[in-house]
Amino acid sequence: MERIGKFGKNADLSKTIGLDTHRTEYWNLTPAELIEDSIILGEGILTDTGALAIETGQFTGRSPKDRFIVKDKITENSVWWGDINIAFSPEKFDALYEKMKAFAKDSDFYVRDVFACADDHFRMNIRVITEQPWSNLFAYNMFIRPTVDEIENFNPEWNILCVPSFEADPEKDGTRQPNFAILNFTKKMILIGGTGYTGEIKKGIFSALNFILPHEKNVLSMHCSANVGEEGDTAIFFGLSGTGKTTLSSDVNRRLIGDDEHGWSENTVFNFEGGCYAKTIDLTREKEPQIYDAIKFGALLENICFIEETSTPDYTDGSITENTRVSYPIDYIDNIVTPSKAGSPKNIFFLTADAFGVLPPISKLTIEQTMYHFMSGYTAKVAGTEVGITEPTTTFSAGFGAAFLPLHPAKYAKLLGDKLIGTDIKVWLINTGWSGGSFGVGQRIKLSYTRAMITAALKGKLNNIEFEKLAIFDLSYPTSCDGVPSELLNPRSTWVDKQAYDETANNLAGKFVKNFEKFSAETSVEILNAGPKILV
Repeated sequence: MERIGKFGKNADLSKTIGLDTHRTEYWNLTPAELIEDSIILGEGILTDTGALAIETGQFTGRSPKDRFIVKDKITENSVWWGDINIAFSPEKFDALYEKMKAFAKDSDFYVRDVFACADDHFRMNIRVITEQPWSNLFAYNMFIRPTVDEIENFNPEWNILCVPSFEADPEKDGTRQPNFAILNFTKKMILIGGTGYTGEIKKGIFSALNFILPHEKNVLSMHCSANVGEEGDTAIFFGLSGTGKTTLSSDVNRRLIGDDEHGWSENTVFNFEGGCYAKTIDLTREKEPQIYDAIKFGALLENICFIEETSTPDYTDGSITENTRVSYPIDYIDNIVTPSKAGSPKNIFFLTADAFGVLPPISKLTIEQTMYHFMSGYTAKVAGTEVGITEPTTTFSAGFGAAFLPLHPAKYAKLLGDKLIGTDIKVWLINTGWSGGSFGVGQRIKLSYTRAMITAALKGKLNNIEFEKLAIFDLSYPTSCDGVPSELLNPRSTWVDKQAYDETANNLAGKFVKNFEKFSAETSVEILNAGPKILV
């Protein structure tokens, strides 16, 4: 076995995780070296901007039904087991790991030492061991990069082994399919096999932090973007895909803390990551200038297509997948906070693209409503976004990221509620979806109006404005807002057919109530009463 690159005193895979390789271990190579290896191996090409473009193979997205958590003394009575958190036995984990080690002994490996969590009080040391050089480049881009001195003394707390070419035997190994991602909190290890999708690496650590920080350190882990204003006022933005989380947190007057994963301790909001992982489908410089300009040497493009006979990406082409992505270090963006942390938030925004046209474009939530809507995590998909969707379809994802939450959603909601008690933190529900009717009848709320409402909230311009209550959902909406037509603020008034609005609102309220039934045993009466009321 030969070792190449920068490695420190604890750089021994055989001693730390029992992985003996007979070929070459490449330790902490530079992005240029990883890009060169990817090209030499025929696994990537340079685009005309200098970014490396690769294809992740069969899987171009995460496979939630193939993510497992080892059920043992640490997790047995704390993880919320079910369709999201699927149990895996310690014995099966050990046996599968032995098979992976035997399979991998004659492979080259790329090893990367990195950190998670920009707040040193909660820093996690991670060693990422990958089969492909471009997977290692992804880890370099997405996690926090140690200095040379920190690498010299690096001692990993968690290890990730990512071997896409290794496939499990479901009948013998206990997986559902040949691909898998398995978290073991006792051994502090993540095994990934059968899939080259790099997001499994990122979300594996996110899932681990979503267990460790709330359960052991009383820190709220969040699937959100965050930024900070010139006066040091932090804002966080929760939202599922398509609601505008990345777009609305990008503000020339505010510095970015991070675009996806954060922790909220007693005094700080801190980024888990050291990079950004952005969608590129239909990307233009006009729509997303920061992302567009970050796609340069060192950035990693996944599953994109090219304009014919050129090395120019065609971001409109989703023939490989609609989930085309790019990863890059966060310092590829100019307007950022360094290090990636700031004080506790003054404003929190829940973003939802309500395709039914029922919810107000902005409403202010009570603490109980905040916890209810946080646990609901509502948005609506529209026709054309997925195969088979021909009309608006409700989507509920607790905490706006249920797929990554090992604990019961009520645990995260309680942490959030406790942080709000006795403070003047404002929580806003923002509808970035439709007005004047459902999708197909109404119109999508203009981005300029949404930005104006968020700016008004951030600057305190809504503090002395009169609010009115919306029936059924009991939401408080302002009667006026600078830069926004007043008639837009009451969603019912924008509908020509008021009876149709009432019926649609009642129908959506029923879906909220039905979805929340699974939380009722763990939820207080006050939170249950903060939900919508179905009209009989």
